[in-house]
Amino acid sequence: MISVVLIDDHELVRTGFKMILDQQPDMRVLGEAGTAEDGLRLIRGRKPDVALVDVHMPGMSGVELTERVVRAKLRTQIVILTVVEDARFPKRLLDAGALGYLTKGCSADELLAAIRQVAGKRRYLAPAVAQQLALATLDGEGSPFDSLSSRELEVAMMLVRAKPLKDIAVHLNLSPKTISTYKQRLLDKLEVEHVLGLAHLMTVHGLLDAGSSHSVGV
Repeated sequence: MISVVLIDDHELVRTGFKMILDQQPDMRVLGEAGTAEDGLRLIRGRKPDVALVDVHMPGMSGVELTERVVRAKLRTQIVILTVVEDARFPKRLLDAGALGYLTKGCSADELLAAIRQVAGKRRYLAPAVAQQLALATLDGEGSPFDSLSSRELEVAMMLVRAKPLKDIAVHLNLSPKTISTYKQRLLDKLEVEHVLGLAHLMTVHGLLDAGSSHSVGV
């Protein structure tokens, strides 16, 4: 029996996935969480085989959650959910250490195949993700987010949620001045002038749901 937890800030997404998984004789859903913080507690407490994790959530992102699970050497294997379509998939997400990568528009069959493969400790890349990575390798043009460090990517994800610099500083246990430096550095690397432009770029590259950009400030 493959045990699974669902970590996504969209209740409708979690409900849809749960309906699919509940119909499978070899799977059971142990719990759900709407934030990465709650998701991490769920993983530590229930110790599922697989966690389906949205890449971008309020507060801690799915990227940081994945990195924490990997660093803590927890038994749970992570499947990251992105909205990438035609844009370059950021290889930075592969660096986080998840074993599976799915797009939110995947079919039920693909979702189940990915969970079973990852539960068996084998990597699964959605065809759209694999194609973009292959194209990036062939033409040498990866995602612009590949230039960011893990910390810069984390700050970027918080900025587009309209979190004040001081709140980001508290969350990451850094000074506001340091966060301001990270902000300017990542904007320079991505060649965007403000957070609105950052949000657009993140949406294009599958790091942010299109409907989430309403909360973005400048």
